Formats: sequence, structure tokens, C-alpha cells
Amino acid sequence: MKFSNSSVLILIPVFNESKVILNVIKSIQKEGWKNILVIDDGSSDNTFSEISKTGVRILQHSINRGKGAAIKTGFEAAKILNSDVIVTLDGDGQHDPKDIKKLVKKIEEGCDVVLGVRDFKKSHIPRYKALANYLGNMITWVFYSLWVNDSQSGFRAYNKKAISLIKTNNDRYEFESEIVREISRHELKWSEKIINVKYSHYDQNKINKQSISGAIKTIFKLAILE
Repeated sequence: MKFSNSSVLILIPVFNESKVILNVIKSIQKEGWKNILVIDDGSSDNTFSEISKTGVRILQHSINRGKGAAIKTGFEAAKILNSDVIVTLDGDGQHDPKDIKKLVKKIEEGCDVVLGVRDFKKSHIPRYKALANYLGNMITWVFYSLWVNDSQSGFRAYNKKAISLIKTNNDRYEFESEIVREISRHELKWSEKIINVKYSHYDQNKINKQSISGAIKTIFKLAILE
């Protein structure tokens, strides 16, 4: 099934990304995607005003609740908007909007969920990122008996069926791993697609970035829930 660009909702969760979010949105629009929803997760900087300059839809949390909570808000909005495909990507500029078409194409071919996968063999990807991801992959395999190659990637695509079935408990980065649980639980048809990533000085110095310690926290939180 071929989906029109207007039926694809690009969902971006953001927190204090005023320095880059304008360029991120413009780069997505440049690729032809106009149906964009940004969830401002209680930013304390000028993120909201920067988003407002673009004319895209914005929803705002009054307080910072976490990336998972922001995406869940976006999922509920997607149901109201009757979107056929939802693509999530990060608001810090590390993801390449050119890859959106790759993920949407896999949904068109019949997948319920498509996981973007970073190529950790590439030299520009920090080693601690690769290690943190491997730990996340291991724990999702132990808990959910499903091996994925990038359990922590925020670049993903979902169809209506997936959005209607997925139920998660965590509001922060554990959300990414819980999606794997939901794929397994509901026997969703899923696939992976290699994506390009760009890490910058800005991205690597963010306070709320993913890390090895964050991966360990994820393990404990998921263990408690299980």
C-alpha cells in the first residue's frame, strides 16, 4: 500500500533544543514531509518559540515528563489525526531526514513497526554508544526473547495497528526497550533498516543524552516491571 506524504505523521519529541530544532524541522520539510508534530516536553529555553516559527503543529507538556511520555502524547494525537504512518525521530539533529522514506517504504510493504538501526561499525559513532546499545539489546533479549540490533534507537516507524496495540509504562528512555516488548507481546510484523546518524559536539554534551549508566538504569527499571 502506498501512503501519501500527508498521511505520514513525523513525530519529534524535544526538550531544550532551541539551538537546533529550527534547522531540524526545516531539513525534514526540505525532504517533502509537511505533516509534522513536535511535542515540547516542558522545555525551559526558547524551544517553543523556535518551533512556532515553522508553522508545524506543537503540543506542549507543562513540565518535563520524559521522552517516552512525549512520544506517547504524540501517539494519542496521531490517533485523533487518523495518521496512517507515524515516524519518530530525535530533535537534536542526529538523524537524517532522507532516511524517513526508507522506513515508510517498509511499512508500505506490510511491516507494523520498523526500527532504525545505527551502523556501529562506523568510526564516527562513539564507542560508549555502541556499548550502551549492546547492553540494551541484551536485556531486551533476556526479558522479551527478541533480538534487535538497536534497541535504543529513536528513529522508528509505526502503522495504525501498532499504535493501537502498544502500551508502555515508562516515560523516559526505557520506553525504547518497552517497544520491543510490545512487538513481541502482540506478534507485530517488524523489520530493521540501517540509518545514518551524525553526532556533534552539541549532541554529545547534552545533559539528558543516553549513556552506559542510563542503560544500566534501564535494566533495573525493566526488571522491576517484569
